[in-house]
Amino acid sequence: MGFGETFKALADPARRKILELLKSGKLSAGEIAGHFDMTQATVSYHLKILKKADLIREEREKNFIFYELNLTVLEEIMVWLTELKGDV
Repeated sequence: MGFGETFKALADPARRKILELLKSGKLSAGEIAGHFDMTQATVSYHLKILKKADLIREEREKNFIFYELNLTVLEEIMVWLTELKGDV
């Protein structure tokens, strides 16, 4: 995992909101899109960036794709930030 991709993904407010939504559990792209005033294509673009940064993962169930947080990447960032701060 590259932190550059991760921080780039986190820089956008819409993508941060998607991550906030996924805190409660997995959601479909349509459920995520319902929280935004943007096209489905734009939501898909943001999901693609989050997947590329490994911040979310997708799971297929029949005809639907559900997205959920990948907490391991977030934990790695927290460890790195803690080490950088010098609290370890």
